[in-house]
Amino acid sequence: MDSHSNGVDIYLASESPRRRELLEQLGVRFRNVEQSVDETMEPGESPEVFVIRLALEKARAGLAASPRDAPVLGADTMVVLDDEAFGKPRDQAEAMQMLERLGGQSHRVLTGVAMVDSYEEATRLSVTHVTLRALSEDEREAYWASGEPADKAGAYAIQGRGAVFVEHLDGSYSGVMGLPLFETGELLGEFGIDFLSGWRRA
Repeated sequence: MDSHSNGVDIYLASESPRRRELLEQLGVRFRNVEQSVDETMEPGESPEVFVIRLALEKARAGLAASPRDAPVLGADTMVVLDDEAFGKPRDQAEAMQMLERLGGQSHRVLTGVAMVDSYEEATRLSVTHVTLRALSEDEREAYWASGEPADKAGAYAIQGRGAVFVEHLDGSYSGVMGLPLFETGELLGEFGIDFLSGWRRA
């Protein structure tokens, strides 16, 4: 499965530029495939189960929309503090509240990754503990004005300006970005995708 007639190794069921950058970093040949799933948590569903379920549903939806000549990768990321999920802020006020609550303590960043093809499905879960230092009101307002928090879970981006607020990280940096490369590499290997061959040609 390490070569396909369409010149891709996998399809990516995500429009996230960060996930695209991380796949490019690995040297994986991919194309985006459109998908749409309901991202509502079910009653009593834990954050860990939710991100895995959503990653799998995205991958399945991507498979249904693709030519089915290569596996489809889906992912979902959630910021969790004391079992409360933090999604993307609806507005500035919610972003300010998120950053205030996350500051000065450790939270979890969960990223579920799933890969599917016409024959099998596989999933992985990445759990990273991140500690943000306490942010002043001026810092939070300046950060919002930068435009970066608006479309980020938890209202911060570790790969951007938000990195200056990260005091400690225990786990996967790429997982916090939205695609844990260790777990993704495991899935690629499980589906027989030899992305390392591209490194030898580089």
